[in-house]
Amino acid sequence: MTSGRDENEAIVVLVHGLYMHGLAMIPLERRLVGCGFRCRRFSYPSLRRSVAANAERLHAWLGAIDAPTVHFVCHSLGGTVVRAMLLGSDWRRPGRVLTLGTPHRGCRVAMRLGAHPAVAWLVGASLQGGLDGRLPPWPEGRDVASIAGVRPIGLGRLVGGLPKPNDGVVALEETDLGAAYPRTVLPVNHSGMLISRAVAEHACRYLESGRLQA
Repeated sequence: MTSGRDENEAIVVLVHGLYMHGLAMIPLERRLVGCGFRCRRFSYPSLRRSVAANAERLHAWLGAIDAPTVHFVCHSLGGTVVRAMLLGSDWRRPGRVLTLGTPHRGCRVAMRLGAHPAVAWLVGASLQGGLDGRLPPWPEGRDVASIAGVRPIGLGRLVGGLPKPNDGVVALEETDLGAAYPRTVLPVNHSGMLISRAVAEHACRYLESGRLQA
């Protein structure tokens, strides 16, 4: 898919998930660039800082982005960071948000880990106001959509208590934003979303048109 847009019109900001670095978003970035988008990767300390603190960090980082339209493509925890940033700051530039495997209703696997002091470090500061699902609603007037996976391959299954269907880390029901927000479900696992051609194709279509194929 190609785009005839002016290259100065929009930038796509890629926001990674738990345990990751912005480098993890490179495969997806390359496919979005192939669709004609300019991209930037945001990195943040997912374990050492809270979602609220990383949201502030993102807002400050966005100050260097010189584009009238800024879209966000977020993997997992990254979706909660963007959500907190939009609600807790004066960021008003237009742009769409697409979340990939983000547990909008909380992540049961993370909550089970966080409940046990011996292993709570595995989720660190990402639980409160993030993976626990205690998030404010998305701001009105912002186009938001989600892609969920249903290939149950991932370390989250070892923790137990993960409802079916799931992507190996996040249950399908946990990705549901509600009827007002489009969502598509693909046969991919949680980490595999970042290298999936199908996910990238859906992302390009959504960023171009605001429509997400069901």
